[in-house]
Order: sequence, then structure tokens, then C-alpha cells
Amino acid sequence: MIIQLDKEITPARKETVLRNIADLGYKSMDVHTQFSEYLVCVGKKEFDIRIIGQLPGVADVHRVSDDFKLVSRKWKVRPTEIDLGDEVKIRRGEVALMAGPCSIESERQVEGLADHLLANGVKIMRGGVFKPRSSPYSFRGMGLEGLRMFAEICRSRGIKIITEVMDAAQIDAMYPFVDIFQVGARNAQNFTLLDGLGKVDKPVLIKRGMSGTLEELLQAAEYVFSNGNEKIILCERGIRTYEQAYRNTLDLNAVPILKDKTHLPVVVDPSHGVGIRQYVASMALAAVMAGADGLLLEVHDTPEKAASDGQQTLNFEEAENLYLKVRAAADLLRG
Repeated sequence: MIIQLDKEITPARKETVLRNIADLGYKSMDVHTQFSEYLVCVGKKEFDIRIIGQLPGVADVHRVSDDFKLVSRKWKVRPTEIDLGDEVKIRRGEVALMAGPCSIESERQVEGLADHLLANGVKIMRGGVFKPRSSPYSFRGMGLEGLRMFAEICRSRGIKIITEVMDAAQIDAMYPFVDIFQVGARNAQNFTLLDGLGKVDKPVLIKRGMSGTLEELLQAAEYVFSNGNEKIILCERGIRTYEQAYRNTLDLNAVPILKDKTHLPVVVDPSHGVGIRQYVASMALAAVMAGADGLLLEVHDTPEKAASDGQQTLNFEEAENLYLKVRAAADLLRG
């Protein structure tokens, strides 16, 4: 059960609500977010929820059987919209494009990519400055100095940035420069990190774990929400299976199912999902038709020279062609 409290509830009225919950044999947890205050209640006794709903100070009450309660669509039917400011939004009914390199490499690279995005009407740039790599000898990013440079160039052009945070200890230092914090597949169940991101007021994009179930992805989002941050985006990026013909198995079944289960935006990363450049556009368009609210695309001026993941990265011409096709597909869905 989820109880949404009035914003102006008095301590006495809240105490009355808590006492009634306890009398019903339910345990409650208080959740304060950017937008509201909730009581998340767990128990087994059946009762008429109007008993709680009619109490002074209660704005709304919903019975939610899912283990992931706050991110469930059973209580919040209206989809969550992520507003990044400057009229840049991620929401249902549109396809937000987020494009850029796997790794931030140099000032010249970022300037060229930012100009490319600006010329093509793309308002969000992806790029990693802290890179989790399978090999300790691979390029692992430019770190905080690279992030400062990345943010300065993009903000001068009105472009928002999304970048990966790998550890809870990095959050405070990264905060002034980031528009969306990304939780990578390797950290999808790093609960200390998820708890920490729940305490900030900036959007968090959570990628599905390499072998993660949809339930586990939704529970990861529940960690962030229950710590106070409602600005969450879910990302399908492919899962590890036995198939060797491509990097990952991009599970597009996940898109409509997640959108049925949750009120959160659902985006797709086809670059990591298939891992082969020549197939990225096909999978991106398939994701749009499956109902994705956005796409993360890896783009580089010369993918062959990219510091990481060049084999799955589009060049500028390929990216420009895909942007046009994505927008045409989105228009087709809107009718």
C-alpha cells in the first residue's frame, strides 16, 4: 500500500495516520521526495483502504501488490516526465535522442561532437569520463577534469549531458557538472550507489544488468525512489546470453512490458545491445517501434580511432541518417 500525504499535513494528523496503519498490522516507511511525501506500507491483512483514505492529511491511497511499489504503475497511472530544463524532456509519446562517444577523449573531440549534435537538433550528449573496463589496461576515462571540460563545452551550446557514475563517493564531485547520472550495467545492483543517487535531485538513468531480470531492474529503481529521488529513467541495453554472433541480446520485449509495469520512462541503448555498427540503426528503429521513449547512441567522428567501443559506434554520416529515420518512425507512431 502507498499513502500519499498532503503537503501541509500537520504532525498530529500524520501521527494519527501512522497509528491507524499500525493498528491494521502494517509496517510503514516514510519516503520524502522532490515532489511529495509517501508512506510505503507492507502487511498481509485485507481491509477497506477507504479507512485510510478518509483520514485528514491523506491525499491519496493505493493498494500495490508488487514488491517494487513506488515505481509501479498500479498507483501512478500518469507517466513520469523527466524535465532537464531549457525545454529538454524525456517523456512518453516522444523519442529523446542521447548521442555521443563511449569515452570522452579530448577537448577537440567534444567540440566536434557537440557541434554535430547541435546541427542535428540533438539536445543530450552521452559520454563517459569514468569507464568500467573489463581489462585494467584499457582506457578508463579522463576523470573529473574531463567532466569539467565536457560540461563547459556542452553548456555553452545548450546541450545537456549524461555520464556514468561508478561509485557513491563520486556523486558530490560530479554533481555540479552532470544533468543525468548514469548507472551502468555493472553497477545495476550496487545498492550503496543507488542509495546515494536517491539523495540527489538530478535524474538517474539505470541500465539493466548484464544478466539482470526486469524485476531486478525495477527493484534497482525502487532503491533510488525510496531514498527520495523520483527522477528515474530505465534503460534496456541488452543482456548476456549464449549467442556469440553479437555482443549482447537486445531484449526489446522489455520495452512494452516495463512500460506496462512502471510509470517511469524507458529508453534503449542499441549500440551496446547489438555491439556491431552495421546493425545499430536497425535495432534503434526496432526499439522506437517497440515504444521506447528515447535512444542512447554511440557516435564518434572517426569510430575506427575511438578509445573504446569503436566497433559499435556510428560515424557522423551514419548518425545523421539514423536521426532522420528515428524521427520519421516516431511521427508514424503518433499517426
